[in-house]
Amino acid sequence: MSVTSTTTRLAADVWPSGLTETADGALSLHGHPLGELATSYGTPAYLVDVPDLLARARSFRDEFRAAFEAIGTTCDVFYAGKAFLATPLAKLLDAEGLSLDVCTRGELAVAAKAGFPGARVGVHGNNKSAAEIDAAIDYGVGRIVVDSLEEIERVLTAARSHGVRVPVMLRVKTGVEAHTHEFIATAHEDQKFGFSLSGGQAAEAAAEVLEHPDELQLLGFHSHIGSQIFDSDGFRVAAQRLIAMQLQIAQEHGVVLPELDLGGGFGIAYLPEDEPLAPKDMATQLAAIVRAACEEAQTPVPRVSIEPGRAIVGPAGITLYEVGTVKPVQATDELTRTYISVDGGMSDNPRPALYEADYTATLANRPGSAQTAQSRVVGKHCESGDIVVRNQQLPQDVRPGDLLAVAATGAYCRALSSQYNHVPRPPVLAVDEDGVRTWLRRETIDDLLSLEGE
Repeated sequence: MSVTSTTTRLAADVWPSGLTETADGALSLHGHPLGELATSYGTPAYLVDVPDLLARARSFRDEFRAAFEAIGTTCDVFYAGKAFLATPLAKLLDAEGLSLDVCTRGELAVAAKAGFPGARVGVHGNNKSAAEIDAAIDYGVGRIVVDSLEEIERVLTAARSHGVRVPVMLRVKTGVEAHTHEFIATAHEDQKFGFSLSGGQAAEAAAEVLEHPDELQLLGFHSHIGSQIFDSDGFRVAAQRLIAMQLQIAQEHGVVLPELDLGGGFGIAYLPEDEPLAPKDMATQLAAIVRAACEEAQTPVPRVSIEPGRAIVGPAGITLYEVGTVKPVQATDELTRTYISVDGGMSDNPRPALYEADYTATLANRPGSAQTAQSRVVGKHCESGDIVVRNQQLPQDVRPGDLLAVAATGAYCRALSSQYNHVPRPPVLAVDEDGVRTWLRRETIDDLLSLEGE
């Protein structure tokens, strides 16, 4: 659903902490004017505020550790690599002691290139190939999250082939549907991920794994209830059902499962009116939920893990565009909407087209006029749905050559990007007070043509 924002230019929860306004009204990231970055590196470009990203990673690590230690256990924070992954980022997260969640052989290859310890890597995916499972076992990953009975057989075969005991978790559908878009709600029954609790599939899968104790080590159950979650209510129900299932396994098989994964999906602010929970508040609430559920079931408190991705990297990223055309359109009898076309679009951010996702934009090279116009920021692609920001009040004097910054694009923009219309993908530039480093370089036309045969 589209929302029109007319609030503060640099709302603190929306924009990265290192982004400031200079005396002349332009924007600067850790002392680097965005206009100068555009001149040096071109547009569009993804910019990552590295100190902001690290502060968020440390906050999740420290707050969840403290909250769960207070109830007699610990909490491992697995960064969800699907949000955005590159070797330099993996190295930073490793240095901070976080774990890493990957779901393809390509993402595992990034972990390997970064030297990320295998014991702190978890492997997801609803259809892992035999080759991907072999690669994960070769790398010595700390866990494989199994998603089907067929996959249990694949992991079992691979374990026997490698002569090792493989730690696994079972992805389950808890029947909890987070209040989010249908395509990113992942715990209700009618979707592809996991074993059903209510249908008995999870119990069947657990029994199958436990029949092979020499090859498979069942750590526990895993759940992911959705994305952009702003409260802990869904986690409460999911945790209660997971812990009840672990109690059932203990009663039926005499095995106390040591771990529990509550997944990720922690929301961020894309718009000034969004109010996500701070990591400390979410950690305190989830720890209380787990403790209460274990007390009710009279079971030991397991080791817990969570999987934030967007909540760490999303708010730290912005995308910088150059305006190409400005076109007033008579949308209705009462509304004239200004269409502002930029030099990127759905190839570097498909989320508005996929999910009707909302974003916040601002002029980056100057403050603009006090008078605003109802505006829509659109891309350069041959699709009417190529929208970057659906509805926002922007200065009435936006003109070609201006720079626009779009907030909270650190997650799922570069990761979901494409070369649609043969548009090369933008670079990812890591910015801090010491300078600018290229995490991923800009693609070129030569890169596109290099894939073609004779």
